[in-house]
Amino acid sequence: MTAIGEPVERIDGRQKVTGAARYSAEIALPGLVHAVLIGARVPSGRITAIDTGEAERADGVLAIVTHHNLGPIADRQPPLMPSLAGTAAPGQSFFPMRDDVVHYAGQHIAIVIADTLERAEQAARLVRVTYEETPAITTVEQGRGWMYEADRIFAGMVPGRVTRGDVDAGLSEADVRLTVTFHCAANHHNPIETSATTAMWDGDLLTLWDATQGPNATQLTVAAQLGVPVSQVRVISTFVGGSFGAKAMIWDHPALAALAARHVGRPVRLALTREQMFDSVGHREEQEQYLVLGARADGRLTAIRHHKLSPTSVFDDWAGTALGCSASLYACPNYESVYRLIKANTITPSFIRGPGESEGMVVLETTMDELAYELGMDPLELRLVNHADVDPESGRPWSSKGLKECYARGAELFGWERRDPRPRSHREGDLLIGMGMATACYPVAPVFTPQRARARLYADGRAVIQASFAEFGTGVTTAVAQVAADGLGIGIDAVRMEHGDTALPNTVAAVGSAGTGVISSGVHAAAVALRGELVRTAIADVKSPLYGTAPDDVVVKDGCMMVRNHADRGETYTDLMRRNHLSDVEVVGSYDPPPPSDQYASMTFGAQFAEVAVDADLGLVRVRRMTGVFAPGRVLNRRAAHSQLMGGMLWGLSHALLEATHMDPVQGRWANASLGDYLVPVNADAPDVQVETIEVRDSVVNPMGVKGVGEIGMVGSGAAVANAIFHATGRRLHKIPITIEDLL
Repeated sequence: MTAIGEPVERIDGRQKVTGAARYSAEIALPGLVHAVLIGARVPSGRITAIDTGEAERADGVLAIVTHHNLGPIADRQPPLMPSLAGTAAPGQSFFPMRDDVVHYAGQHIAIVIADTLERAEQAARLVRVTYEETPAITTVEQGRGWMYEADRIFAGMVPGRVTRGDVDAGLSEADVRLTVTFHCAANHHNPIETSATTAMWDGDLLTLWDATQGPNATQLTVAAQLGVPVSQVRVISTFVGGSFGAKAMIWDHPALAALAARHVGRPVRLALTREQMFDSVGHREEQEQYLVLGARADGRLTAIRHHKLSPTSVFDDWAGTALGCSASLYACPNYESVYRLIKANTITPSFIRGPGESEGMVVLETTMDELAYELGMDPLELRLVNHADVDPESGRPWSSKGLKECYARGAELFGWERRDPRPRSHREGDLLIGMGMATACYPVAPVFTPQRARARLYADGRAVIQASFAEFGTGVTTAVAQVAADGLGIGIDAVRMEHGDTALPNTVAAVGSAGTGVISSGVHAAAVALRGELVRTAIADVKSPLYGTAPDDVVVKDGCMMVRNHADRGETYTDLMRRNHLSDVEVVGSYDPPPPSDQYASMTFGAQFAEVAVDADLGLVRVRRMTGVFAPGRVLNRRAAHSQLMGGMLWGLSHALLEATHMDPVQGRWANASLGDYLVPVNADAPDVQVETIEVRDSVVNPMGVKGVGEIGMVGSGAAVANAIFHATGRRLHKIPITIEDLL
């Protein structure tokens, strides 16, 4: 292999920087009109009247759609399912505009369709809606008296309670016990491109240009929501302007765009506003976590009790998997996790980068840091003492790990040995300097559906690889082109990728850091199958120098097939195809994921380090440098992986210090639903970030040995920042984000 692992530049980069790339809200179609959604302004109640008269008389307005004239949709809506499942994957089991009941603020209650976006927006302001409001629950504090223990969470994939051993007995054996209650603010996705869909009907055939992480997930979901055959729905999603989970599940706007287009008989473009991104595509839920750690004097954990309380919608039992890592990260014989939920007037929460692990590890890893201080141990040494050589939950060996190597290399790069453990021990003028570290871990998501790709080689030696996956900024297109090039034995410059269209062979939605691993496995299968077809043609051709050679003795390099160890006996693909009058050869390859292993446990691991400077008088925190070392299995593209990991680490910084969506408990609406009020870091906030990977071989997770880097970079980095703040200031804060007010 020559391309895999190399820092190849993004093959879609030129299209993006020159503006040639077209996104879902940029598709120009004859007769295109614009749709604007109207959201409910109350969190609970029912609509008593919708006065559309003035709006309908406005210039350019074609129609206003409400629950009175929405049009036919399926009587039975698909259940909440993860987009990795290869089935319909709605973001929630509720579909709006079917009746007059309002379940949460922002719930879509009307669609205004006009000939221009500006006219549609103006007409939307003229629609008058009156409500009969009923009491609402929108925060943890309001719903505490109505909490219940969930049977299953996370679209039914995760049990609500997990226990092993006897936690009470383990705590009684402990020399040190720590109990913390931790509050995590709600967070929202804010990709550069808001969610958008352009819909067009041609008779009974529907085409959607949708901003989605999974074109096939959109196809299956919209078909189920509308009650039409899947074969009548085509989804195109070549370029997506970021997602971070906002476009992982399929929300109601693609189907509403299709209904609007059918209503007016013209193509319709529907793009969510920035404010609507806060109430239309899920969020990371506000939560309270309760954690108890017990340990012996030597640092060995005797018990972990980890509970979470969070609001979910009235339709679905959803909670991010914040307790999963605490079950498997450290060797501990006694463990208990419990998810408790509150039925609230909110849209169903959803995936957002590191969904659960990011906030769960902030709680676990800051408490581990606190435990290290209680025991008088180095925080890194405490983690090594409790290193799990096998999965504590299942008792199975890891398919690969590399965590100890990450600890060692990270500490070396960061200079951890220079750290004076005493809080407030290092000062530079008015600045208190602190250093912190944390572990990173993220599960390897199972995939159940076949991953297909089509590989076609032309007689000029160039190849086209086709698969339905979307490129939403991760660099997967370039990575799988590298896989295809090596599978065929040609240069990457000779590979052209075609993707983002359900008319192409099916791939799963790229969710849960699983996308590149499984998509590349499908592409690898296709490339290897095509190479095998050409080799078989050569060895059966009496005119070929390879005639009669055993297939396993043929190697391919730079488009030339040759006998192993006999470079003088061979010929190029081009020579073979032209001689046999083959203008092209194509195959469809398939990777059929096996059931989850019952012999191994799989997780991705890493180590995070951070240095902060805190102004002792003003409470201002500056993260000065960050170091992350990770073991994500095989790295297909080192440049793209570095970018993903760095981006995740910076988001962890943001999670720890900036991001919080505040609910107005009286109005039942998000109070800061804009990028003017929802704080995210800018370039001036970005520290020096050092990223390395430890490549560990993993033959279990998928044929390419790829465990993924999309989320592991975020997990643990927020805890490293929080621990550095404690080291700098001596203040231990059981909340995120940590604000200036907390430190004054």
